[in-house]
Amino acid sequence: MTSSPVLSVKNLSKSYTSGDRTLTVLSHVTFALQEAATCAVVGPSGSGKTTLLGLCAGLDRPSTGSVAVNGIELDHLNEDERAKVRNEQVGFVFQNFQLMPTLTALENVMVPLELRRESRIKARAADMLQRVGLEKRLQHYPAQLSGGEQQRVALARAFINRPKILFADEPTGNLDAETSERIVHLLFDLNREARTTLVLVTHNVELAQKTQRIIRLKGGVVMADEPTNNKYTEKMFAEAI
Repeated sequence: MTSSPVLSVKNLSKSYTSGDRTLTVLSHVTFALQEAATCAVVGPSGSGKTTLLGLCAGLDRPSTGSVAVNGIELDHLNEDERAKVRNEQVGFVFQNFQLMPTLTALENVMVPLELRRESRIKARAADMLQRVGLEKRLQHYPAQLSGGEQQRVALARAFINRPKILFADEPTGNLDAETSERIVHLLFDLNREARTTLVLVTHNVELAQKTQRIIRLKGGVVMADEPTNNKYTEKMFAEAI
C-alpha cells in the first residue's frame, strides 16, 4: 500500500490584483512528494519558484487550489494553526541564512525547540552543531561566522526538529564553489539520515542533478516534471534560462 504523500499540491494558483489589473504568478500547479523524496524546482527569475515554496510551506495563501503537509490541509487553518504546522512539520534553509543576529549559534539552533517547549534543548542543539562541525563555535554570533558557517548553523536549526519536509531556497546562492560543495554534501547527508522530504529552489544544475526529480517553471506554469537525468537536466536548464 502506498503511503500518503508528505506534500500534496493540487491545482495551485496565486494571483495579485492591483486596480483593474491582475498578475498571475502561479497557475494550476499540481504535484505530490512522498517521504524522503528529493525535488528541485528550477526556472528563470520571475517564474514563480519562491512563490511556490512559500505556498507549500504555508507562509502564504493560494488564490485557488490546496496544499497538504503530512496529511494536514493548510487551506482552512488560521495563522496560529499554520505556524504550529510549520514548527512541527517543516524546516527552512534560505540563501541569506536568516539567523537572528543577537543570538549565538547555539541559541539560534535552540529556538525551534524552545517554541515547542521541549526538554534538554541546550544539549540537543549543541549535539546538532557538533554534527555540522561547529562544536567550537557555539558561542559565536552570526557576524563572527563565515558564510559557510552561518549556513551550517541554519542547517542545524532546520534539522533540529527532524521535520517531515525541508524547503531550501537557493541554499548555496551566497557561497563560493568550495563552500557550496561542503554545504550540499551536508544537506543531503542530514536529509538522508532523517528521511526528510526535500524541496529546493536552485539555479545550480549540479545541485538540481543530485535530486530525484526536477520541476521546471516558466511564467508560473509547470513546463516539465521529470525524474532527474543528466542529459535531460542540462537541456532543461538551457531552456529555463
